[in-house]
Amino acid sequence: MNTLICYKKCTTCKAVEKLMKDQAIDYGIREIDKDNPTKDELKKWKEMSGLDLKRFFNTSGKIYKEMGLSKKLKDIPEDEQFDMLASDGMLVKRPILLLDDSRIFVGPDVKKYLLGELDEDK
Repeated sequence: MNTLICYKKCTTCKAVEKLMKDQAIDYGIREIDKDNPTKDELKKWKEMSGLDLKRFFNTSGKIYKEMGLSKKLKDIPEDEQFDMLASDGMLVKRPILLLDDSRIFVGPDVKKYLLGELDEDK
């Protein structure tokens, strides 16, 4: 099952959801503010994506800015970063698209993937 992990008030998430409906892609919704990703899920997603853990942080979000993470994150051990992400879904970059639990796209890559603009060989 495809899962779109999003925040219902996010305009990017709304645009991605519309693209998925327009393309008749079957999916379920998981609201990140109501159902935080767990530490184990985040670890799995990082491994699946091959992305740096920083890409999973909502760097434009209020919590990220209030915590001053742009200056501190590089000095925080990865395990603690996973704990932080799992503690509040609003710290997590969105949207996240899980395709049959075997592929994952995060943030702007979701829209690029749906529009066929993502060079997956990079």
